[in-house]
Amino acid sequence: MVQGVRDGGVFGQDARGGGPTVRDGGVGGAFDQGVRDGGAFGQGARGGGPAVRDGGVGGAFDQGARDGGPAVPGIGGGAFAQGPRGDGAAARGVAGGDAFSSGSRDTAALVLDALPDPAPVEELLARAASRAPEDLCSLVYTSGTTGPPKGCRLTHANLAVVDDASAALLGSEEGDVLYLYLPLAHVFAQLAQQSSLVQGRTLCYFGGSVRDVIAELPEVRPTHLPSVPRLFEKVHAGVLSAAESRGPEARARFDAAIRTGLEVAELRARGAEPGGALLTAWREADENLFAPVRAAFGGRLRVAITGAAPIAPRAMEFLRACGIPVFEGYGMTESSGVITISHPGGLRPGTVGRPVDCCEVRIAEDGEVLARGPGIFAGYHGAPEATAGVLDPDGWLHTGDVGAFDGDGFLKITGRKKDLVITSGGKNLAPAPVEFALQQSRWISRAIMIGDRRPYPVALLTLDAEEIAAWAEREGLAPLSRPAGHPAVRTLCQEAVDVANAQLSGPARIRAFAIIDGDFTVADGSLTPTLKVRRAVISERYASEIDALYSHGSIRSDK
Repeated sequence: MVQGVRDGGVFGQDARGGGPTVRDGGVGGAFDQGVRDGGAFGQGARGGGPAVRDGGVGGAFDQGARDGGPAVPGIGGGAFAQGPRGDGAAARGVAGGDAFSSGSRDTAALVLDALPDPAPVEELLARAASRAPEDLCSLVYTSGTTGPPKGCRLTHANLAVVDDASAALLGSEEGDVLYLYLPLAHVFAQLAQQSSLVQGRTLCYFGGSVRDVIAELPEVRPTHLPSVPRLFEKVHAGVLSAAESRGPEARARFDAAIRTGLEVAELRARGAEPGGALLTAWREADENLFAPVRAAFGGRLRVAITGAAPIAPRAMEFLRACGIPVFEGYGMTESSGVITISHPGGLRPGTVGRPVDCCEVRIAEDGEVLARGPGIFAGYHGAPEATAGVLDPDGWLHTGDVGAFDGDGFLKITGRKKDLVITSGGKNLAPAPVEFALQQSRWISRAIMIGDRRPYPVALLTLDAEEIAAWAEREGLAPLSRPAGHPAVRTLCQEAVDVANAQLSGPARIRAFAIIDGDFTVADGSLTPTLKVRRAVISERYASEIDALYSHGSIRSDK
């Protein structure tokens, strides 16, 4: 593959000779520099996929041009393109030997053999030998949650040490397959991609639509699945909804099965096996619930990794009971993607694991998480002042996240310093725990806490459309044209707010809420390409609804 991916091939060097670029129809530019120098690997970015939407890879490189870096002539259907559909192969591997073009959905045209003028192996080895660990391998742009994206300069050493540290904890076996649907604008996806190529796993990209991910998993049968929490939470919600549709007895059997599965999981974590009545109950639950859920993920899933946001505890417990351990990790682009990670030998729900070997972590006096080590980036591209703002003279990266260690060294992230809300009464409130508590409800897709310089906190809520539709069907209601405006839906949300408030301290409790029609999306600018909330955009867009919450109490939005 690398023989054809060189100067004059699919990838092209920037006309100024400076940094990475992507030619028309090329494959993601972030790793282009590493490929041309015989180092890292090319990033797959297929036309129309999440990696190249507004503000994603293309937007990041547009920012790069403004930083004095390379511009991008165009990003289109890449060399690692969408597999054919309709022949039982919705997603196809690249590292495993299959690479398909997206021209026809009925024919599979291999593209690797079509790469022009293969380079001699000796030339590639010479390029690799000319690289030093401290050389720039990749420019990966931040998501731009609070401002313009910044290009993180990641070296060969950064990426290699993080991959080594992660692989040592998560393991790799012959025949492993990693399924990748995450946007390749995100360092999490790039790290998963690189790790697969380095570790020798088969790497399967999704077919191009996130709506088809669940359908593709049984076809690909992955052993490794990096994901945002939402995928796992949706599976849990779907199974729970199916149980409830069969009546109270079915729901009771579901709850009993989960308790049995968790008890068995605890035993096996201690090296013991169930017996007697517990074994009998587990076998029944496994046949009726656990095995079908495992089969939905392909039946071979051994390492499910989630990051970018906390996962709902009930979803994690559900999957653990089914025999699918989910490992949470924590990192950022500036740390090459990893600071801490849970793994089979170190898993504690509610935390993001312990620091990896290549990273030293401490908590500052104000609660900010600081990280230092060989995985920390070399600075922002063309932005020395911004670099100085996050990297102190002692090499500590100031993450901007607030967290704490427990007695066993597991890290828990509690929020962002910049998101801190200070009420008009002087109370300091972190939105993340409040929003997380609200989003435990199956009815709520997103929750945004508002309250800065206001007398008390309120919330904007969006609905989980699938859950609301299933609920309406069970209740015998006609399809709801505007669920946010239905009184019964409002009652569901009020119950969810009441449950969340019971978990929160007095000043943090939500006093009023508005239900927003639709959901926050990347397309409407309320989410970044990595699905992080743009609070300023949302606050401005729904300013009238927010003002009304403080004037009249709870309302429903017409937007």
